[in-house]
Amino acid sequence: MSIANWIFLAIAAGFAGFVDAVAGGGGLVQLPALLIGISNKPIPLILGTNKVPSIFGTSSAAISYFRKVKPDLRLTSYMAGPAFVGSVAGARLAASFPKDVFRPLIIVLLTAVAIYTWKKPHLGMNENLKFTEKRRHLIVAAMGLTIGFYDGIFGPGTGTFLVFLLVGVVGYAFLKASATAKLVNIATNFGAILSFQITGHIWWRLGLVLAIANVSGALIGSQLAIRGGSPLVRKVFLFVTTILIAKVGYDWVVSLNK
Repeated sequence: MSIANWIFLAIAAGFAGFVDAVAGGGGLVQLPALLIGISNKPIPLILGTNKVPSIFGTSSAAISYFRKVKPDLRLTSYMAGPAFVGSVAGARLAASFPKDVFRPLIIVLLTAVAIYTWKKPHLGMNENLKFTEKRRHLIVAAMGLTIGFYDGIFGPGTGTFLVFLLVGVVGYAFLKASATAKLVNIATNFGAILSFQITGHIWWRLGLVLAIANVSGALIGSQLAIRGGSPLVRKVFLFVTTILIAKVGYDWVVSLNK
């Protein structure tokens, strides 16, 4: 690659880490940048390489959050375990599964998420847990498995869906939901990396360079989120969700016109 390409991808990875640390959706920036920067590489290699900076950035953000926001580790483990299994399974199918199948559904789901969040300004401002503890654990396990599979096979918007489900279904405040989502996202990224590594679809040198940039952005983003609290995370969440809708919609239109 040219020096210009390295710089372009590093800047994108830094911004992706920042966005992902605040409200999820870093894949909106990082994956398209890789598709542009190394367009001559196979799609599975791009998807696998994308997971390397993601897991480093997500891990650094999770550590920053953990110092200030104490997630429920038991609930997180019930969600992260199935998310890991789902991600492994999804990554195994990533090379053969037609991505266009997801796009219309993702547009509908993201639009519903944005409208629901926008129409409920008090949603996620304070913690209001729903269901009994046992039922919450069953619900988050099912959510983890589903979102993990989606992250392994496709990916964009994973953090956004995790945050929304933890707020809208479980009853977390946005800040705690974002912190918990980071821990679950580590599991999905790790599962995908294992699958892509087995098939040799990771460019480690590029992935590790981008990881440095992603971590830098993630540390800045997580500190900003902690200072701004749930109101800031909600605003960024709505912004990222809107951009995700536009991006996935554009990709879908382009694919239909090919």
